[in-house]
Amino acid sequence: MGGVRGFCQRRKGRLLISKSVVLVVPGRLDTLTGGYGYDRRIVAGLAASGWTVTVRELHDSFPFPTPEARAEARGVLASIGDGALVLLDGLAFGVLPDEAEREAGRLRLVALVHHPLAAEAGLSVADANALETDERRALASVQRVVVTSRRTAAALAPYGVGQDRISVVEPGTDPAPLAVGSTGGPLHLLCVASLVPRKGHDVLFRALASIPSRGWRLTCVGSLDRPGAMAERLRTLARTLGLEDHIVFAGEADGSRLQAHYASADVFVLPTSYEGYGMVVAEALAHGLPVISTHTGAIAELVGDKAGILVPPGDVKALANALSQVLDDNDNSGVRVRERLARGARQVRDTLPTWDEAVRRMDDVLSGVSG
Repeated sequence: MGGVRGFCQRRKGRLLISKSVVLVVPGRLDTLTGGYGYDRRIVAGLAASGWTVTVRELHDSFPFPTPEARAEARGVLASIGDGALVLLDGLAFGVLPDEAEREAGRLRLVALVHHPLAAEAGLSVADANALETDERRALASVQRVVVTSRRTAAALAPYGVGQDRISVVEPGTDPAPLAVGSTGGPLHLLCVASLVPRKGHDVLFRALASIPSRGWRLTCVGSLDRPGAMAERLRTLARTLGLEDHIVFAGEADGSRLQAHYASADVFVLPTSYEGYGMVVAEALAHGLPVISTHTGAIAELVGDKAGILVPPGDVKALANALSQVLDDNDNSGVRVRERLARGARQVRDTLPTWDEAVRRMDDVLSGVSG
Protein backbone atom coordinates (compact mmCIF):
# COMPACT_ATOMS: atom_id res chain seq x y z
CA MET A 1 0.00 0.00 0.00
CA GLY A 2 1.24 3.49 -0.75
CA GLY A 3 1.95 6.24 1.70
CA VAL A 4 -0.57 8.73 2.99
CA ARG A 5 0.12 12.47 2.67
CA GLY A 6 -1.10 14.58 5.56
CA PHE A 7 -2.38 18.09 4.85
CA CYS A 8 -4.17 21.03 6.39
CA GLN A 9 -6.74 23.31 4.86
CA ARG A 10 -8.63 26.39 6.01
CA ARG A 11 -12.39 26.44 5.82
CA LYS A 12 -14.56 29.36 6.98
CA GLY A 13 -11.79 30.67 9.20
CA ARG A 14 -11.10 27.31 10.88
CA LEU A 15 -7.96 25.27 10.41
CA LEU A 16 -8.96 21.71 9.56
CA ILE A 17 -6.47 18.89 10.00
CA SER A 18 -6.65 15.86 7.75
CA LYS A 19 -6.95 12.74 9.88
CA SER A 20 -4.56 10.45 8.04
CA VAL A 21 -1.95 8.19 9.61
CA VAL A 22 0.34 5.40 8.45
CA LEU A 23 0.88 2.57 10.95
CA VAL A 24 4.11 0.61 10.44
CA VAL A 25 4.24 -2.77 12.18
CA PRO A 26 6.66 -5.72 12.06
CA GLY A 27 5.03 -8.92 10.85
CA ARG A 28 1.31 -9.39 10.36
CA LEU A 29 -1.15 -7.13 12.13
CA ASP A 30 -3.39 -10.15 12.82
CA THR A 31 -0.71 -11.85 14.97
CA LEU A 32 -2.29 -13.10 18.20
CA THR A 33 -0.38 -11.27 20.91
CA GLY A 34 -1.38 -8.46 23.24
CA GLY A 35 0.73 -5.87 21.43
CA TYR A 36 -0.74 -6.63 18.03
CA GLY A 37 -4.20 -6.82 19.57
CA TYR A 38 -3.68 -3.30 20.88
CA ASP A 39 -2.59 -2.14 17.41
CA ARG A 40 -5.64 -3.73 15.77
CA ARG A 41 -8.10 -2.14 18.16
CA ILE A 42 -6.51 1.29 17.78
CA VAL A 43 -6.60 0.97 13.98
CA ALA A 44 -10.26 -0.05 14.00
CA GLY A 45 -11.19 2.67 16.46
CA LEU A 46 -9.38 5.42 14.56
CA ALA A 47 -10.99 4.32 11.29
CA ALA A 48 -14.42 4.45 12.94
CA SER A 49 -13.58 7.96 14.18
CA GLY A 50 -12.93 9.27 10.69
CA TRP A 51 -9.22 8.62 10.33
CA THR A 52 -7.73 7.22 7.14
CA VAL A 53 -5.36 4.54 8.42
CA THR A 54 -2.84 2.88 6.13
CA VAL A 55 -1.09 -0.19 7.54
CA ARG A 56 2.38 -1.13 6.29
CA GLU A 57 3.58 -4.57 7.42
CA LEU A 58 7.30 -5.27 7.63
CA HIS A 59 9.16 -8.57 7.87
CA ASP A 60 8.55 -10.54 11.08
CA SER A 61 12.25 -10.89 12.00
CA PHE A 62 12.22 -7.71 14.10
CA PRO A 63 13.67 -6.79 16.58
CA PHE A 64 16.59 -8.70 15.05
CA PRO A 65 15.95 -7.94 11.37
CA THR A 66 17.73 -9.66 8.56
CA PRO A 67 19.61 -7.37 6.14
CA GLU A 68 16.75 -7.86 3.67
CA ALA A 69 14.17 -6.92 6.31
CA ARG A 70 16.08 -3.76 7.21
CA ALA A 71 16.33 -2.78 3.55
CA GLU A 72 12.59 -3.39 3.13
CA ALA A 73 11.83 -1.18 6.13
CA ARG A 74 14.03 1.55 4.72
CA GLY A 75 12.13 1.37 1.45
CA VAL A 76 8.73 1.44 3.15
CA LEU A 77 9.58 4.61 5.06
CA ALA A 78 11.08 6.24 1.98
CA SER A 79 7.88 5.54 0.00
CA ILE A 80 5.67 7.50 2.42
CA GLY A 81 4.85 10.99 1.19
CA ASP A 82 6.41 14.10 2.69
CA GLY A 83 4.62 15.50 5.72
CA ALA A 84 2.76 12.28 6.51
CA LEU A 85 1.96 11.31 10.08
CA VAL A 86 3.56 7.92 10.80
CA LEU A 87 2.92 5.77 13.88
CA LEU A 88 5.65 3.16 14.22
CA ASP A 89 5.39 0.10 16.44
CA GLY A 90 8.45 0.06 18.68
CA LEU A 91 9.20 -3.62 18.08
CA ALA A 92 10.60 -2.51 14.72
CA PHE A 93 11.19 1.20 15.19
CA GLY A 94 13.50 0.70 18.15
CA VAL A 95 16.14 -0.95 15.94
CA LEU A 96 15.87 1.52 13.04
CA PRO A 97 17.80 4.54 14.36
CA ASP A 98 19.50 5.34 11.05
CA GLU A 99 16.19 5.25 9.23
CA ALA A 100 14.51 7.36 11.92
CA GLU A 101 17.20 10.03 11.71
CA ARG A 102 17.01 10.03 7.92
CA GLU A 103 13.21 10.47 7.77
CA ALA A 104 12.62 12.72 10.78
CA GLY A 105 13.03 15.88 8.74
CA ARG A 106 10.19 15.13 6.32
CA LEU A 107 7.82 12.81 8.23
CA ARG A 108 5.95 13.39 11.49
CA LEU A 109 7.10 10.36 13.44
CA VAL A 110 5.32 8.96 16.50
CA ALA A 111 6.73 5.90 18.26
CA LEU A 112 4.43 3.36 19.93
CA VAL A 113 6.41 1.68 22.72
CA HIS A 114 4.77 -1.29 24.44
CA HIS A 115 7.95 -1.82 26.47
CA PRO A 116 11.66 -1.06 25.95
CA LEU A 117 13.19 -3.74 23.75
CA ALA A 118 16.14 -4.28 26.10
CA ALA A 119 13.68 -5.34 28.84
CA GLU A 120 12.91 -8.62 27.05
CA ALA A 121 14.03 -11.60 29.14
CA GLY A 122 16.62 -14.04 27.87
CA LEU A 123 18.77 -11.51 26.02
CA SER A 124 22.54 -11.59 26.18
CA VAL A 125 24.20 -8.55 27.72
CA ALA A 126 25.55 -7.58 24.30
CA ASP A 127 22.12 -7.80 22.64
CA ALA A 128 20.43 -5.86 25.46
CA ASN A 129 23.04 -3.10 25.29
CA ALA A 130 22.75 -2.89 21.50
CA LEU A 131 18.96 -2.69 21.66
CA GLU A 132 19.06 0.04 24.30
CA THR A 133 21.55 2.09 22.28
CA ASP A 134 19.53 1.78 19.06
CA GLU A 135 16.22 2.55 20.73
CA ARG A 136 17.61 5.61 22.48
CA ARG A 137 18.80 6.99 19.12
CA ALA A 138 15.54 6.16 17.37
CA LEU A 139 13.38 7.79 20.04
CA ALA A 140 15.39 10.99 19.80
CA SER A 141 14.03 11.44 16.26
CA VAL A 142 10.29 11.31 17.00
CA GLN A 143 7.89 14.11 17.78
CA ARG A 144 5.90 12.02 20.25
CA VAL A 145 6.19 8.73 22.11
CA VAL A 146 3.04 6.78 22.97
CA VAL A 147 3.30 4.20 25.76
CA THR A 148 0.68 1.84 27.15
CA SER A 149 1.29 2.43 30.87
CA ARG A 150 2.76 4.91 33.32
CA ARG A 151 5.32 2.26 34.27
CA THR A 152 6.63 2.21 30.69
CA ALA A 153 6.74 6.00 30.63
CA ALA A 154 8.97 5.91 33.69
CA ALA A 155 11.12 3.17 32.14
CA LEU A 156 11.99 5.49 29.24
CA ALA A 157 13.73 8.04 31.49
CA PRO A 158 17.17 6.45 30.87
CA TYR A 159 16.49 6.73 27.14
CA GLY A 160 16.55 10.51 27.22
CA VAL A 161 12.85 10.87 26.46
CA GLY A 162 11.41 13.76 28.44
CA GLN A 163 8.02 13.24 30.02
CA ASP A 164 6.76 16.20 27.98
CA ARG A 165 7.16 14.08 24.85
CA ILE A 166 5.37 11.01 26.25
CA SER A 167 1.64 10.25 26.12
CA VAL A 168 0.10 7.31 27.97
CA VAL A 169 -2.65 5.52 26.05
CA GLU A 170 -3.65 2.50 28.12
CA PRO A 171 -5.35 -0.45 26.40
CA GLY A 172 -9.08 -0.89 26.74
CA THR A 173 -10.88 -4.01 27.86
CA ASP A 174 -13.97 -5.58 26.32
CA PRO A 175 -16.91 -6.43 28.59
CA ALA A 176 -17.06 -10.17 29.18
CA PRO A 177 -19.34 -12.69 30.91
CA LEU A 178 -18.31 -13.96 34.30
CA ALA A 179 -16.37 -17.22 34.24
CA VAL A 180 -18.33 -20.32 35.21
CA GLY A 181 -15.27 -22.21 36.42
CA SER A 182 -14.40 -25.87 36.38
CA THR A 183 -17.68 -26.87 38.08
CA GLY A 184 -16.19 -29.90 39.78
CA GLY A 185 -13.00 -31.85 39.21
CA PRO A 186 -9.50 -30.37 39.40
CA LEU A 187 -9.15 -26.63 39.84
CA HIS A 188 -8.59 -25.05 36.43
CA LEU A 189 -5.61 -22.69 36.24
CA LEU A 190 -5.33 -20.64 33.05
CA CYS A 191 -2.26 -18.90 31.61
CA VAL A 192 -2.61 -16.88 28.39
CA ALA A 193 0.84 -15.80 27.20
CA SER A 194 3.32 -16.33 24.39
CA LEU A 195 5.66 -19.22 25.18
CA VAL A 196 8.77 -17.04 25.45
CA PRO A 197 11.21 -16.68 28.38
CA ARG A 198 9.79 -13.35 29.60
CA LYS A 199 6.40 -14.88 30.43
CA GLY A 200 7.85 -17.15 33.14
CA HIS A 201 6.21 -20.49 32.34
CA ASP A 202 9.27 -22.29 33.73
CA VAL A 203 8.87 -20.45 37.03
CA LEU A 204 5.19 -21.46 37.13
CA PHE A 205 5.97 -25.12 36.44
CA ARG A 206 8.62 -25.26 39.17
CA ALA A 207 6.29 -23.55 41.64
CA LEU A 208 3.49 -26.03 40.91
CA ALA A 209 5.90 -28.97 41.21
CA SER A 210 6.87 -27.83 44.71
CA ILE A 211 3.25 -28.01 45.92
CA PRO A 212 2.16 -31.43 47.24
CA SER A 213 -1.37 -31.01 45.94
CA ARG A 214 -2.14 -32.23 42.43
CA GLY A 215 -5.78 -31.20 42.49
CA TRP A 216 -5.33 -28.81 39.57
CA ARG A 217 -4.94 -28.67 35.82
CA LEU A 218 -3.16 -25.91 33.92
CA THR A 219 -4.02 -24.73 30.41
CA CYS A 220 -1.30 -22.73 28.65
CA VAL A 221 -2.73 -20.73 25.75
CA GLY A 222 -0.08 -19.35 23.38
CA SER A 223 1.63 -20.04 20.07
CA LEU A 224 3.74 -23.20 20.00
CA ASP A 225 5.72 -22.34 16.86
CA ARG A 226 6.30 -18.58 16.78
CA PRO A 227 9.98 -17.58 16.44
CA GLY A 228 11.56 -17.60 19.88
CA ALA A 229 8.91 -19.92 21.33
CA MET A 230 10.23 -22.46 23.84
CA ALA A 231 7.42 -25.00 23.64
CA GLU A 232 9.62 -28.09 23.47
CA ARG A 233 11.78 -26.94 26.37
CA LEU A 234 8.66 -26.41 28.45
CA ARG A 235 7.21 -29.81 27.49
CA THR A 236 10.49 -31.41 28.57
CA LEU A 237 10.46 -29.48 31.83
CA ALA A 238 6.88 -30.58 32.52
CA ARG A 239 7.89 -34.23 32.00
CA THR A 240 10.99 -33.85 34.17
CA LEU A 241 8.90 -32.39 36.98
CA GLY A 242 6.23 -35.07 36.63
CA LEU A 243 3.56 -32.60 35.58
CA GLU A 244 2.89 -33.70 32.00
CA ASP A 245 -0.54 -35.14 32.91
CA HIS A 246 -1.63 -31.88 34.51
CA ILE A 247 -0.57 -29.34 31.85
CA VAL A 248 -2.20 -28.76 28.48
CA PHE A 249 -0.45 -26.72 25.77
CA ALA A 250 -3.49 -25.43 23.91
CA GLY A 251 -1.72 -23.35 21.25
CA GLU A 252 -3.02 -20.02 20.00
CA ALA A 253 -6.67 -19.13 20.53
CA ASP A 254 -8.87 -16.16 19.90
CA GLY A 255 -12.56 -15.41 19.63
CA SER A 256 -14.87 -18.11 20.93
CA ARG A 257 -12.03 -20.57 21.67
CA LEU A 258 -10.27 -18.10 23.94
CA GLN A 259 -13.57 -17.16 25.61
CA ALA A 260 -14.18 -20.85 26.32
CA HIS A 261 -10.85 -21.09 28.13
CA TYR A 262 -11.68 -18.06 30.27
CA ALA A 263 -15.18 -19.39 30.96
CA SER A 264 -13.95 -22.72 32.35
CA ALA A 265 -11.11 -21.25 34.43
CA ASP A 266 -11.10 -20.83 38.20
CA VAL A 267 -7.88 -18.82 38.56
CA PHE A 268 -5.76 -16.84 36.07
CA VAL A 269 -1.96 -17.10 36.38
CA LEU A 270 0.65 -14.91 34.66
CA PRO A 271 4.17 -15.38 36.13
CA THR A 272 5.69 -12.79 33.78
CA SER A 273 9.03 -11.14 34.46
CA TYR A 274 8.11 -7.93 32.63
CA GLU A 275 5.03 -6.36 31.06
CA GLY A 276 4.40 -2.98 29.51
CA TYR A 277 0.77 -3.18 30.65
CA GLY A 278 -0.71 -6.68 31.11
CA MET A 279 -3.71 -6.86 28.77
CA VAL A 280 -4.49 -10.50 29.54
CA VAL A 281 -4.70 -9.66 33.24
CA ALA A 282 -7.35 -7.06 32.42
CA GLU A 283 -9.17 -9.67 30.30
CA ALA A 284 -9.10 -12.14 33.18
CA LEU A 285 -10.50 -9.52 35.55
CA ALA A 286 -13.22 -8.74 33.02
CA HIS A 287 -14.26 -12.40 33.44
CA GLY A 288 -14.23 -12.03 37.23
CA LEU A 289 -11.23 -14.33 37.67
CA PRO A 290 -8.84 -14.14 40.62
CA VAL A 291 -5.33 -13.32 39.39
CA ILE A 292 -1.97 -14.72 40.48
CA SER A 293 0.76 -12.64 38.86
CA THR A 294 3.80 -10.43 39.44
CA HIS A 295 4.60 -6.84 40.34
CA THR A 296 5.34 -5.50 36.86
CA GLY A 297 3.78 -3.22 34.26
CA ALA A 298 0.34 -1.97 35.21
CA ILE A 299 -0.61 -5.30 36.83
CA ALA A 300 -0.50 -3.98 40.39
CA GLU A 301 -2.75 -1.06 39.42
CA LEU A 302 -5.20 -3.40 37.68
CA VAL A 303 -5.38 -6.07 40.39
CA GLY A 304 -5.10 -3.87 43.47
CA ASP A 305 -5.12 -5.61 46.84
CA LYS A 306 -8.47 -7.39 46.52
CA ALA A 307 -8.57 -9.20 43.17
CA GLY A 308 -5.41 -11.27 43.30
CA ILE A 309 -2.05 -12.13 44.80
CA LEU A 310 1.09 -10.60 43.29
CA VAL A 311 4.64 -11.83 43.87
CA PRO A 312 8.12 -10.72 42.77
CA PRO A 313 9.02 -11.85 39.23
CA GLY A 314 11.07 -15.05 39.14
CA ASP A 315 10.39 -15.96 42.78
CA VAL A 316 9.43 -19.66 42.68
CA LYS A 317 8.83 -19.91 46.44
CA ALA A 318 6.58 -16.85 46.59
CA LEU A 319 4.60 -18.02 43.57
CA ALA A 320 4.20 -21.49 45.11
CA ASN A 321 2.89 -19.90 48.30
CA ALA A 322 0.34 -17.82 46.36
CA LEU A 323 -0.79 -20.86 44.38
CA SER A 324 -1.08 -22.91 47.57
CA GLN A 325 -3.46 -20.33 49.00
CA VAL A 326 -5.86 -20.59 46.08
CA LEU A 327 -5.51 -24.37 45.80
CA ASP A 328 -6.06 -24.95 49.53
CA ASP A 329 -8.68 -22.16 49.44
CA ASN A 330 -7.62 -20.68 52.77
CA ASP A 331 -5.03 -18.25 54.10
CA ASN A 332 -4.62 -19.91 57.51
CA SER A 333 -7.46 -17.82 58.94
CA GLY A 334 -10.40 -19.85 57.67
CA VAL A 335 -11.13 -17.38 54.87
CA ARG A 336 -12.16 -18.84 51.51
CA VAL A 337 -9.46 -17.25 49.38
CA ARG A 338 -10.87 -17.90 45.91
CA GLU A 339 -14.28 -16.53 46.85
CA ARG A 340 -12.72 -13.40 48.35
CA LEU A 341 -10.47 -12.77 45.34
CA ALA A 342 -13.25 -13.48 42.85
CA ARG A 343 -15.42 -10.96 44.64
CA GLY A 344 -12.61 -8.42 44.33
CA ALA A 345 -12.18 -9.22 40.61
CA ARG A 346 -15.89 -8.63 40.01
CA GLN A 347 -15.56 -5.22 41.64
CA VAL A 348 -12.54 -4.35 39.49
CA ARG A 349 -14.19 -5.43 36.22
CA ASP A 350 -16.62 -2.53 36.46
CA THR A 351 -13.75 -0.01 36.58
CA LEU A 352 -11.59 -1.27 33.71
CA PRO A 353 -10.74 1.24 30.94
CA THR A 354 -12.61 0.89 27.65
CA TRP A 355 -11.35 0.81 24.08
CA ASP A 356 -13.43 3.88 23.31
CA GLU A 357 -11.40 5.76 25.91
CA ALA A 358 -8.14 4.44 24.45
CA VAL A 359 -9.10 5.47 20.92
CA ARG A 360 -10.16 8.95 22.04
CA ARG A 361 -6.83 9.40 23.77
CA MET A 362 -4.89 8.21 20.70
CA ASP A 363 -7.00 10.49 18.51
CA ASP A 364 -6.03 13.44 20.72
CA VAL A 365 -2.32 12.54 20.60
CA LEU A 366 -2.20 12.09 16.82
CA SER A 367 -4.31 15.18 16.19
CA GLY A 368 -1.88 17.17 18.33
CA VAL A 369 1.06 16.02 16.25
CA SER A 370 -0.86 16.70 13.02
CA GLY A 371 -1.65 20.19 14.21
